[in-house]
Amino acid sequence: MIEQWHQLVASKNVHELANLLADDAVLHSPVIHTPVPGKKMVQMYLTAAFHTFLNDKFTYINEFTKENGAVLEFTTEIDGIFINGIDMITWDAEGKITEFKVMIRPIKGLNLINDKMTALLEQMKSQA
Repeated sequence: MIEQWHQLVASKNVHELANLLADDAVLHSPVIHTPVPGKKMVQMYLTAAFHTFLNDKFTYINEFTKENGAVLEFTTEIDGIFINGIDMITWDAEGKITEFKVMIRPIKGLNLINDKMTALLEQMKSQA
């Protein structure tokens, strides 16, 4: 499953997200205080994240895996601000993502991501 995730990130093909998410997937955002439940909502948030994070500076620098999960450390730079974070991904027996947790540092980077993703999500909601 993790190979599929890396291919998806490399291709930036957000339309393939639906194929990787379980119906009961849950997203844990670094800025939202409650989990984001359900495939449709998780797909929307991850789509916004793809548009926000995946620039020419984004790279995974470390990977720690176990049978049904992985922790991927990433770096990127957005608007001149260095961002370091981790994606914690858990999947089920069918290889579908059931849980996606994101942690980001420093606080300046987290605030920038929050502002950009909030604006993008509002735009996406108004177009739906």
